[in-house]
Amino acid sequence: MNYDLTPELVASDLGWPEGPTVMPDGSVVFVESYRSQLTVVGKDAKARQFAYVTGAPNSCVLGSDGALYVCQNGGTVGPWRAAEMSVPSIQRVRPGGKPEILVTEVDGIKLNGPNDLVFAPDGTLVWTDPGTYNPASPDPSYIFALSPDGKATVKVAFPEPVFPNGVVVEADGSIVWDESYTGHVRRLRTDGKIEDLGRMPGKNPILDGMAIAKDGSLLVTDLVGEGFHVLARDGTPKGFVRTGGCPTNLAFDGETLWVTDASVLASSAEPNYAGRLWRMTFPGGGAPTYKGAIQMKAKP
Repeated sequence: MNYDLTPELVASDLGWPEGPTVMPDGSVVFVESYRSQLTVVGKDAKARQFAYVTGAPNSCVLGSDGALYVCQNGGTVGPWRAAEMSVPSIQRVRPGGKPEILVTEVDGIKLNGPNDLVFAPDGTLVWTDPGTYNPASPDPSYIFALSPDGKATVKVAFPEPVFPNGVVVEADGSIVWDESYTGHVRRLRTDGKIEDLGRMPGKNPILDGMAIAKDGSLLVTDLVGEGFHVLARDGTPKGFVRTGGCPTNLAFDGETLWVTDASVLASSAEPNYAGRLWRMTFPGGGAPTYKGAIQMKAKP
């Protein structure tokens, strides 16, 4: 299928934007890793600080409690290190507020670099933890989950590092993720079996963010492909949408598709502020999104 979509530039001069989520008023909140903050863009198309969270936030998602849940990788974007490093964790933050750390380890495994997160239909928070991007000396790869009552579990402990990156949860509770090191997309079914949906087209696909279209198709951004793949639920490629730049992640608001674009690969120890936020119309729109709220138990 030929997806002839025209991206509209909404905001620029962003410092590694990623992990967008749509607010009830239609504004978009996303992370700016190089600025150690969450940023909001409203109808006036101006980027403003939503909350400073230290380190390098990698993604955020809106909860049913009105708070933003954040993947905090600790302070890295490739070789870059934040001025104020943080502990790798899942954070919760409200507009202008200070981040609350919810989780720093799961079943004795310390978080190493949470990357992307999403709420499942039952309110469980699911996130990928691939550590720092370093194919020459890769960190262990995990997918974790945090139930509404605050109980954290390991969903997938990968036998070999694959850098699980973008993640979505389908209506039946199946978890789907993409892998930056392998170029593959996989699904953890509710019966515990893992399906390989195949390697994405291209010589060297480096996959990043994900979203689900209304018809169940999967959208997968490709940092070096300068756009995103569209594939059927069984992994069959349906097409490719070129955005240019270095698209990191995407989020639906009806038929409006928001795309964060870092503009360049994270290959320098110096921060880059050429990132952009794009908007386009995607026929059919997105699948319903889910929200949850985590009630952490008080420590004895």
